[in-house]
Amino acid sequence: MIDPFGRNITYLRLSVTDRCDFRCQYCMAENMTFLPKKDVMSLEEMERLCEVFISRGIRKIRLTGGEPLVRKNIISLIQNLGKHVKSGALDELTLTTNGSQLNKYAEDLVSAGIKRINVSLDTLQPEKFREITRWGDISNVFTGLEAAKAAGLAVKINMVAIKGQNHAEIPEMLSWCVDQGFDLTLIETMPLGEVDIKRNDQYLSLTDTLTDLKEKWSLETIDFKTGGPARYYAIGDTSRKLGLITPMSHNFCDTCNRIRITCTGRLYMCLGHDDKIDLLPILRQFGNDTDFDQQALNQAINDALENKPERHHFIIDENTHTPAVSRHMSMTGG
Repeated sequence: MIDPFGRNITYLRLSVTDRCDFRCQYCMAENMTFLPKKDVMSLEEMERLCEVFISRGIRKIRLTGGEPLVRKNIISLIQNLGKHVKSGALDELTLTTNGSQLNKYAEDLVSAGIKRINVSLDTLQPEKFREITRWGDISNVFTGLEAAKAAGLAVKINMVAIKGQNHAEIPEMLSWCVDQGFDLTLIETMPLGEVDIKRNDQYLSLTDTLTDLKEKWSLETIDFKTGGPARYYAIGDTSRKLGLITPMSHNFCDTCNRIRITCTGRLYMCLGHDDKIDLLPILRQFGNDTDFDQQALNQAINDALENKPERHHFIIDENTHTPAVSRHMSMTGG
């Protein structure tokens, strides 16, 4: 799959649910209204859709949410998609999680074919963790991370840098990750969805943060890619890596190889645009879980590819504080 700008699309991010057991301040409002079950794809529909994209050249699939591990019977989908890794049709199957369910599922993830995961963790302080997530208990995350290590999962910590809230902890987080054997990726907050907080109060440029970190750490740019948008740095003489995802301060769209599918079957070609194509009606047109018009589905995918934009245009409006995109991150998939 080649987009109008010559970029080869090989990476699919699939949201398996809009639900989450946290309510992170930058991701969603505290009193969220979630989708009714009938509007969400079944696991069987998700599997069939993934198989079509694999046949068209997708080499990596990341499962997201919401929190993917709160989806009922999610391990069955992971096991079925993992078969494509074992056959060589997929290079990698992975997921992003908040870590709350890892103690329960870490071994199942490994047996299903997942080798590494991203865990969202924005602070090491229990009280601040509760403040940021509103509902989260950090002890469950720490227990889950130990279970992930014991099961043999490689872990990368994703930390959203929030000005005035956790930015002073970034050096501590980096040291902790090195000690734990985790990589760390720092992420600039993105203006997605109404979240009851002024976006310009949250935004922190990671360009400045990197300069500060280099005063303590030897950070050398390395040519390392996982298929995502991060730029990576080797951390001193350790084997660990620091990644930066900078949608605001350093646009990375020239190498974009990603598409996103929501749990409702909507295909978004860019996180920062509202253009989409709804694939669910095609999957359900015959009223059963097995048949669909593959030609119509492929045509819809082709139409979407033709509309993939060259870049996103994330800005934080300092006057109105309105988000660049109205939908929440949890609706599109993290």
